Amino acid sequence: MNPPIPEACCRPEPTGPPVALEPERDVVCGMTVNLATAKHRAEHGGLTYYFCSAGCREKFEKDPEKYLAPKVESAEQAPAPPGAPGQHWTCPMHPEIVRDKPGSCPICGMALEPEVPSLDEGPDPELLDMQRRLIGCAALALPLLVLEMVGMAGVGALHGRWVAWFQLALATPVVFWGGWPFFVRAVDSIRYRSPNMFTLIALGTGAAYLYSLAAVFRPGWFPAGVAAAGHGGRPPLYFEAAAVITTLVLVGQVLELRARRSTGAAIRALLGLAPKTARRVGADGRDEEVEITAIAVGDRLRVRPGEKVPVDGKVEEGASAVDESLLSGEPIPVEKGPGAQVTGGTVNGSGSFVFRAERVGHDTVLAQIVRLVGEAQRSRAPIQRVADRVASWFVPAVVVVALLTFGLWLGFGPEPRFAYALVNAVAVLIIACPCALGLATPMAVMVGTGRGARSGVLFRDAEALETLEKIDTLVIDKTGTLTEGKPRLVAVQAAVGIDERELLRVAAGLELSSEHPLAAAILAGAAERGIEVPVVERFRALVGKGVAGTLEGAEVALGNRALAAEVGVPEHALVAGFDTPAAPLRAEGQTVVAVFRAGQVLGLLGIADPIRATTPAALAALRAEGIRLVMLTGDSRATAEAVARQLGLAEVIAEVLPEGKAQEIERLQKAGRRVAMAGDGVNDAPALARAEVGLALATGSDVAVQSASVTLMGGDLGGIVRARRLSRATMRNIRQNLFFAFAYNLLGLPLAAGVLYPAFGLLLSPIVASAAMSFSSVSVIANALRLRRLKL
Repeated sequence: MNPPIPEACCRPEPTGPPVALEPERDVVCGMTVNLATAKHRAEHGGLTYYFCSAGCREKFEKDPEKYLAPKVESAEQAPAPPGAPGQHWTCPMHPEIVRDKPGSCPICGMALEPEVPSLDEGPDPELLDMQRRLIGCAALALPLLVLEMVGMAGVGALHGRWVAWFQLALATPVVFWGGWPFFVRAVDSIRYRSPNMFTLIALGTGAAYLYSLAAVFRPGWFPAGVAAAGHGGRPPLYFEAAAVITTLVLVGQVLELRARRSTGAAIRALLGLAPKTARRVGADGRDEEVEITAIAVGDRLRVRPGEKVPVDGKVEEGASAVDESLLSGEPIPVEKGPGAQVTGGTVNGSGSFVFRAERVGHDTVLAQIVRLVGEAQRSRAPIQRVADRVASWFVPAVVVVALLTFGLWLGFGPEPRFAYALVNAVAVLIIACPCALGLATPMAVMVGTGRGARSGVLFRDAEALETLEKIDTLVIDKTGTLTEGKPRLVAVQAAVGIDERELLRVAAGLELSSEHPLAAAILAGAAERGIEVPVVERFRALVGKGVAGTLEGAEVALGNRALAAEVGVPEHALVAGFDTPAAPLRAEGQTVVAVFRAGQVLGLLGIADPIRATTPAALAALRAEGIRLVMLTGDSRATAEAVARQLGLAEVIAEVLPEGKAQEIERLQKAGRRVAMAGDGVNDAPALARAEVGLALATGSDVAVQSASVTLMGGDLGGIVRARRLSRATMRNIRQNLFFAFAYNLLGLPLAAGVLYPAFGLLLSPIVASAAMSFSSVSVIANALRLRRLKL
């Protein structure tokens, strides 16, 4: 059943034609597409869009507006206080419902929540209203309950007509003032053809109250058998049932609203990481304290010991160790010195430093984390469809069961049949709670994604959180993922009679003018050893071979074996000085270059991309969980296999182009594997988009992060282990919630209908049914909140 939703409640769709993006760029992953050879395309809005892979095309066709809608700075990018322009309220069970002020959902009747919680939310108006109604209703319902209990004890003085009027006087404000929000939501549910929990509550309490009202004013309308069942020859009254049920529902609402506020604790904790003020360094070197909103890009800011870093930037002066658990989930401080990047919200240690602001406001990493967590919490997991299908037919089915219960008791029950029929029908209406069923998934998703954010794992949506549990194969890029992605000089082998420092001095002089990626590694190695770099004259770069020049009157060169012929190195000297000593270095995955001078081999330099320190432990944990691990890289096979041997990886796919990576993912999927892809580079984007779950390192390229469904803020594979553990725990929590909700209704409805009465004489009081219904929702939320204490 798909109820019509009032337009005022829904998020406005983008108007106008689709945004024209670059036709040669994949709008999903950002990769450049060759239009002449592109195999994947889709038509939308009269335009043709091209994609690097079938995976990107499928994502686009599923939700084109997600990738074509213009990026507008709004409350989605940074939290706004409630009531502020741009803030919206949404339903956790139906995220398509969005309003610009608090209220209730027209589909399920639940109170709406801010899309993004703010740090200083203030009191919840819905909670305050429910608490006020609860206090007043409890004060009136308690005497009603006492009167009924005393009356059941047989005190004749309390059976008179004046007691009926007294009960009417107490019950009326409870039902119509205390229960007014429930009747309003019930009317809305009928108007929008979306019956929900409040439809059943209104039917149950309304039936009990109207029946009792008729018994007070028109007792003659009732059959003699019904009147004989009451006190003093009058029909029995159920004012106390209507009042107590309303009060218990209010108790459940108060407990639920309090628990739901806790699900936003993760975002509020993230917001609390950002300081409200910063210390800006003026042109005269003096410090001034300013509001964080006053910081601009380019400002120089000072961070003293123990203070929080206000925004993102680069250190210019000083040094310290910074707690970056916000990003990595690990509490070990990271050393920071000139040139190092710092992130807003991280905590400085005992040192002091000055940094220049590079990203402020909506652009900071912290603001982006808050936005991503908020979006993930509002997304819907595929498993939610099960609950949605059941809930769409649940309330009509309950009404039918209540009518059948009423008819069966009226036709075949003991006297007074009408009273039994009414009580049991009301119990059926009250105990059935589709709210617990609807809350089972979104509450666990909200808490789970928040818990992930605190551990440096950002899920883009609930689908990724659910799918990650099912993956059985992890494909991993090498450079920048398994390794650090920063080449280092790891071996210096000088020829006989040549000093290592002299070898490195010549090499550094040649690389000083080079733009090759390996040049930085050689220059860094020379700087670490305190070697003064000389100036090389007549420098020239030889494409595919190396570099050459003149140093102190001698011809010098650095490069591969092909360069040796140009600088006049004899073959026998090349074999002895280059080929033989280079073989073991290459076997370890190093890139080997030789340094030549005046036709002689001065020695070799080995350059390698070191394996991340956390990689071996992460791979071991994934193997222990039965995950098949595959290395996928564009590097040479020799280098890839050397790294694979060090890490114990049996499957290596090397020398693969970017488009080939997506094809390898597709090949594994066609073989029946559930594949996740981990990478960090632009060339990984097609594969990240094609995999069931793409995991991108936040330290990598923006294109990779945009193509992935999970971002690992710590920049290492340990985040995959944490993400998978969180996925399993969240899905287990969801299944527990769904089982409880289904079991509750499957057991509760027959009991309320009186199925045990023929054998045991047991009936379920509407009051007991009301208490069970109220606490079922609270128990589901309480179970979801256990994820906050999950150890990853």
